[in-house]
Formats: sequence, structure tokens, C-alpha cells
Amino acid sequence: MTFGVLLMINAISGDLDFIKEINNSKFTGSVHSTFNRTFNIKCFENGDLFTIACRKLDNGPNTLIVNADNMKSRKIEVNDPVRVMKDLMFIGEKLAISIDKVDIWESVLPAYPSNEEILKRNVIKMKEYLNLHGVDGGMKKNVVTQNPFEAEVSNMLEKRTNLLLNELINDRISTALPHAISLVGLGAGLTPSGDDFLTGLFTVFNMKNSLFYPYRSFCEDVLKKAKTLTNEISYMALKKAANGKVRESIISLLNSLLVEDDQNLILSLNKLLNIGSTSGTDIAYGIVFGMESTIRAGGKVC
Repeated sequence: MTFGVLLMINAISGDLDFIKEINNSKFTGSVHSTFNRTFNIKCFENGDLFTIACRKLDNGPNTLIVNADNMKSRKIEVNDPVRVMKDLMFIGEKLAISIDKVDIWESVLPAYPSNEEILKRNVIKMKEYLNLHGVDGGMKKNVVTQNPFEAEVSNMLEKRTNLLLNELINDRISTALPHAISLVGLGAGLTPSGDDFLTGLFTVFNMKNSLFYPYRSFCEDVLKKAKTLTNEISYMALKKAANGKVRESIISLLNSLLVEDDQNLILSLNKLLNIGSTSGTDIAYGIVFGMESTIRAGGKVC
């Protein structure tokens, strides 16, 4: 379907906060970055990044899923202007996205369980599965010979996460802070492994009733230092995770950790592992790390 010289496509689902931004008709911005399955928009009003993603991807914070297989054919380019009018978002003179019939999605984390026994068993299973099937090269050490730089980054990731774990399980939140900050921007890729790991960790901090929930300002404290230490796309993911806003695949995994269903656990874990090159694995290790820290430090808030 065309709209004048524009191609029009329908949004399938979208993050509640993003839909609100569009509905107020004051959203303006420009294309920040483009990829095969997504492109990002920088909002002029608040400086945040918002993502337009094809239907093969999962819902996420500041994300709109549209009825398209890829974004490459849309010829969207960096700096293309973005504006909103009623239920339509215009990307230059190339594309109009209708949100008239969009399904609203909201990032809502499950609460930490009152009984940890199932969670404990599932965290062990998850860790074992990651050690076997997780992608090497980030938080999981590469089994093949690395060049000296990769080997050093890998060693730094391991050392710094161990220091962070020691502080968290001993309830030393303030002294844990510099170790968490030292992970920001560490690693290769669009979203460095240290950032993805912290995204997983922040998710656990934001689960209501967990021991670390009262200390979730720790995530904000890390974020204050993060902006100059990593790229804008990765920073945006950290910013959202610091407030408990994460992708649908992460929430699905958390829910599967709380019930006895091995098949669903593996299915949810595999969906997460398929994100990026090592990103899914790095996020998953952050979740395992967060859960183990919480369990070892005492579990739930009494």
C-alpha cells in the first residue's frame, strides 16, 4: 500500500512508552543508525533512542515492531528526518508507519519468588546449559586461541566480575560500584560484553521482593558514569535496564526460571542466546550472576 510517494507499513506491536510518545504527536527526530533488521531514531525532545524493528524480533523498551521482514529494502539513511502526525510516523519521504491497530506491549518483570528452591535448581541448569551452548568470545571465554588483545579483555571481564560478585554477596554495595563501572564499554561489538552483562544484572536488581531491590539505585549510580564510557545504543539499553525495562525475551527467561518446566526454560534460554553475536549469552550470564549473588547474599527481602 502506498501513501502518496510513501510506502506505508503497519506497526504490529509497540512499547507502551513509545506509543505514548507517538500519540502526543510531538515526537520529532532523525535516523541515528541503520541495520538489516532495525533502525534507530534519536528523539529531539529527550535525546533518547527509539527502535523500529522487523517482525522477526521481540518486543523491547522504546521499540516498535513493524510488518516487514527486513529494513534494508526501505533505503532508510542516517539523518533522515522523523516526524509524527496523528497515528502515523513519517521517516523522511520514504516510509510511513501506521500505529492505528498496534498491540501495546509493556515491560513488566516478575517478582522474586518467596520460595527459592525451584529458582536455585533452574539457575544451576541454566548455568550448565550456558557453559555448553553459550557463544564464546564475551563473558564466556573463547575456547580457541585468542590474540593477545582478546585474551586480555577476556581476563579483565573475568577478574572484574569476580571482584563485583565478592562485594555483592557480602552486602558491600558501595564498594561494588567501581567494579560494576569498570565493566562498562568493556568488550567488542555494538553492545560490549560488559554492558550486556550489566543489563542482565540490572534486571535482577529490579525484581520486586529480591534482596537487592531496595538497592536498585546502584544501577542508576553505574549509569551516571556510563554515558562517556560506551556508545549511545548500548547506553540506551543500560538506561532502560537500570529502570527494570528490558526485552521480552529476557522477561520470558525470568518467568521460566520461576517454574518447574525444563522444556520451557531451554526454549526461553535459546531465544535469548540468539540475540546478537555474544549479546544474548552475555545478558544470560549477567542474569545468572545476579541470581547467584542474590541467593548467596540471602535471597528475598524479609
